Amino acid sequence: MTIVRIPAGWPVTEEQARAVQDELRERVVLDEPGPPPGTGRVTGVDVAYDDERDVVVAAAVVLDAATLDVVAEATAVGRVSFPYVPGLLAFREIPTVLAALEALPCPPGLVVCDGYGRAHPRRFGLASHLGVLTGLPTIGVAKNPFTFSYEEPGARRGSASPLLAGTEEVGRAVRTQDGIKPVFVSVGHRVDLGNACAHTLALTPKYRLPESTRRADSLCRRALRQATS
Repeated sequence: MTIVRIPAGWPVTEEQARAVQDELRERVVLDEPGPPPGTGRVTGVDVAYDDERDVVVAAAVVLDAATLDVVAEATAVGRVSFPYVPGLLAFREIPTVLAALEALPCPPGLVVCDGYGRAHPRRFGLASHLGVLTGLPTIGVAKNPFTFSYEEPGARRGSASPLLAGTEEVGRAVRTQDGIKPVFVSVGHRVDLGNACAHTLALTPKYRLPESTRRADSLCRRALRQATS
């Protein structure tokens, strides 16, 4: 388990954090399709907090994209690096998530975040932030639509509908299991939206959430219990 320090010069105010978002957002790549679904490796990242103890734990779990078997995993423990501010949650998580990715013994391939990419008020959620900093293809698969609107997709697995900010499509609501609430998919970096949705379906053969997210969530919760016991 890697122990993480908050980087020197890390933003400490909302104004500083928004300035960083404005700068890095210009580097997001939206015109690449990304790796083909079901090929190579897919890595899920997730975090767990203990705010009372000022601890955040990140987990990265690498899956074989074809079989969804676990190839490698790593965790990192750090201090919470930013206060809770909606729209700026990446600044609480990024240093520890980066450390978990760096601790992996193999390249992560596509990175799937439990959160948002373009589906973010400033069009720069965790998936985009992480993608720009690492250069990796990234997508966000969130449990709720944040502040955006959508029409219910069809009831069958694979149905989808636009996730909208006004008339702008910032992502898609995707039904990953018949009759179950959709997930909300958005582009992070170096992947197009159609491929992001296809990856999401490839990662959800049995459950609503991607296997990458389920495995990373379980690992980071277990690591948080160990770190705070």
